[in-house]
Amino acid sequence: MVCDQCSLSSVIRMTSLYKINEIFQTIQGEGVFTGVPSVFIRLQGCPVGCAWCDTKQTWETDEADRREFQDVIMKTQDSPAWCEMTPEEIVKRYQEQGYTAKHIVITGGEPCIYDLTALSCAFEHVGCRCQIETSGTSEIKASENTWVTVSPKIGMKGKLPVLTSALLRANEIKHPVGTLKDIEQLDTLLKQARIPEETIIALQPISQKQRATELCIQVCTERNWRLSIQTHKYLSIA
Repeated sequence: MVCDQCSLSSVIRMTSLYKINEIFQTIQGEGVFTGVPSVFIRLQGCPVGCAWCDTKQTWETDEADRREFQDVIMKTQDSPAWCEMTPEEIVKRYQEQGYTAKHIVITGGEPCIYDLTALSCAFEHVGCRCQIETSGTSEIKASENTWVTVSPKIGMKGKLPVLTSALLRANEIKHPVGTLKDIEQLDTLLKQARIPEETIIALQPISQKQRATELCIQVCTERNWRLSIQTHKYLSIA
């Protein structure tokens, strides 16, 4: 389904440029869409500064790391190399790569430092569904049909607040948990934002640590929340 804001003429008028760190096809390993074949579009740039981030190569947008698309798509290991493309160019490259997955995960970095409306609309026009994975520290701009997964990043190095508007836009709030303090911080966010009942709440233990996992299982069971396990790390896939 294509939303009203994504008419072909409006998409053509959008001239957004996106810095791409990598594009690859795999299986979504966490959250509501666990197990779904997906194409990940990882955008370059992130001001949040999560201590446990496993994609720190996406933080900076150094001009010296600019490359051509072919260099980016051929990556065999993590690097800060990026290329800049329009929504139409990204969709064209997606089609040329022969990807079969119709679920598009826009991640980062912090993808919402960009206006994602043009990109999400462009993919909807070719029959895809989009999902954004965001920290909730930037305003979310995307098609109305885009599934928004907010993983609130509280008290990080970048000192950016989690926005109430991001929490209210979320279809899924997938909270990283290491200790009980993380649960308490989430409770505060949910109370302040007055999250709708239909929003899915999931707890995700940081780095699959045993104590964090046990805590998440306990709280999810008590509150009828979901448990999100990073299955891709157990399977050793991207």
